[in-house]
Amino acid sequence: MTAMTRPTVGSVSEARLYVAFELGKKHWKLAVTSGFGVPTVVRTVASRDLAAVARVLAEARVRLGVPAAAPVVSCYEAGRDGFWIHRALRQLGIANRVVDSASIEVNRRKRRTKTDRVDALKLVSMLVRVCLGEKHVWQEVRVPSVGDEAARQVSRERTALTQEQTRLRNQINSYLATWGCVVSGRTRRVPEWWTTVRDWTAAALPLEVQARIARSEARLAVVAEQIAMIETEQRSATRAAPPDSALGRLVQLKSIATTSAAVLLGEGLVWRDFQNRRQIGGLLGFAPTKYDSGETTRDQGISRAGNPRLQSVSIQLAWSWVRWQPASRLTRWFKDHFGVRKRERRVGIVAVARKLIIALWRYVTRGVVPEGAILKTASRG
Repeated sequence: MTAMTRPTVGSVSEARLYVAFELGKKHWKLAVTSGFGVPTVVRTVASRDLAAVARVLAEARVRLGVPAAAPVVSCYEAGRDGFWIHRALRQLGIANRVVDSASIEVNRRKRRTKTDRVDALKLVSMLVRVCLGEKHVWQEVRVPSVGDEAARQVSRERTALTQEQTRLRNQINSYLATWGCVVSGRTRRVPEWWTTVRDWTAAALPLEVQARIARSEARLAVVAEQIAMIETEQRSATRAAPPDSALGRLVQLKSIATTSAAVLLGEGLVWRDFQNRRQIGGLLGFAPTKYDSGETTRDQGISRAGNPRLQSVSIQLAWSWVRWQPASRLTRWFKDHFGVRKRERRVGIVAVARKLIIALWRYVTRGVVPEGAILKTASRG
């Protein structure tokens, strides 16, 4: 979700207006200042009222003595409102930053004051620190373009529908288990199969249970139909993709199909504009976290604080890569270092996933084919 960005460093004496937004469903809290040691103006406006935001900024300029030509820098925490506020502020000429809320430092007292005003004041002070050059204050979210944000909805919808499909199937299985039923897959392919099911006493299921299963099956059929529609659209997009495009390159690799490629690209393998492999590891959450304090030193494993969709697809791709790319350098490294024990392989596959995503990033952005990888000769997708 996050990627390191280079802050715009300003001078201490440079006139600027700093504004932090604490966003709510009904109201926005704005904290405005011109730097350290200057009183902070705090105002509340109705949510989505950009005209009111402009009035607050104009008032703050006069009150704080900031020239009309001085730039305005703002920030808000990433959340339910997404990125439309960022784009709207940019249109108003405001240099905005979207902050990863999990990276914001907090007081570790057991009980601390938590209000929108306090949060806005804290956020604007951190914004001043960042703009004046202090590093590691927070992490900023990489904002996708409108097209990239819209395109990733397809793969995310498919993931949500697949999860819903699994939930409905498990739900039906729980109904059957409650009544001591065992139903084969062949039986379930028969129309209205639940009417023929017998419980542990060889009696038909109660009508209420049959009706509930029927409704669940109806929802399951709708979900399956929608998944099929999305997969058809994804296959069409893959066939239409130029061979030298990111999607065209990915699906040329054996072990990578349309669905996995769509998730990788939708979650930002290209549009996040990574600068190095460490940024990719940070997004995946597969970076090591060492604990070294006083006499205690230990490895805490990977951080896991990454994009869950990328984590899931990267592990799936790693197992698929090991199976279908046996001659690749990465597969040979995995077999040499992690043997045949199940636990060792499960630990090692995470390392393979991290290395693989980095290799795929280099492949789609620079055209560097992973060493020893096999390209498909059949039709894509």
